[in-house]
Amino acid sequence: MTATSTTAARPAAWPIQTLKAVAVLHVVALLVQAITAGMLLSSPGGRALHGASAMALAVIGLLHLVAAILVWRPGGGSARFIGPAAGLLLFTIVAAVLGVAHVKTVHLPLGVLLFGGGVAQLIRVMARPGRA
Repeated sequence: MTATSTTAARPAAWPIQTLKAVAVLHVVALLVQAITAGMLLSSPGGRALHGASAMALAVIGLLHLVAAILVWRPGGGSARFIGPAAGLLLFTIVAAVLGVAHVKTVHLPLGVLLFGGGVAQLIRVMARPGRA
């Protein structure tokens, strides 16, 4: 009788570490958006800062999605981070469009929702593999 290996190949470590770093950066960028939103209301240069940090947030959101895809392929990990990362990017773009259109009644609550979603994704990413 021959022995067969029943252990599955372990996923690569670098993609999940990259995703963790980008998820932290994403939440920090979302927090900066909230800070610059307050500056928008209270200082003359706030609009430019809020717009610049919105562009940075969109780029970081795209990096978050790419990192989530890299965890799955070629990292060999789970694809469970891709949906939330794509959702955060999509809602970031929607919030930016609504902000440019001055639809504050939807833009502001969506920003709060984005921050909550970013924190929830960060908790999932940082959780031990068996718990997420």
